[in-house]
Amino acid sequence: QVQLVESGGGLVQAGGSLRLSCAASGRTFSSYAMGWFRQAPGKEREFVAAISWSHPSTGYAASVKGRFTISRDNAKNTVYLQMNSLKPEDTAVYYCAATSVGVPSELQAIYKYWGQGTQVTVSS
Repeated sequence: QVQLVESGGGLVQAGGSLRLSCAASGRTFSSYAMGWFRQAPGKEREFVAAISWSHPSTGYAASVKGRFTISRDNAKNTVYLQMNSLKPEDTAVYYCAATSVGVPSELQAIYKYWGQGTQVTVSS
């Protein structure tokens, strides 16, 4: 069992930055690939970024590539999402998720554990 708790969301103006954190507890964090997803009001949840469990490789949605950076600190059992140049369309609830599949993936179905989400609101 893995428990995930997101933090770092908030209200920011367009062009600003936020860093989300996802703290994990439970089974060995370093053996899980991690992903960030988001869900805007009235829309389906979508992939944002993912990172493998070791020798990290990463993947990003086209809409955030070049603006967001995913990273992890296995010693702290934490995964981060640095979000720069934020846009109003980035407004959503952001979720982190964990999968025992080792490679980063945008497929939500393979993520077994999910956090409760943190709200990010970008004003224009």
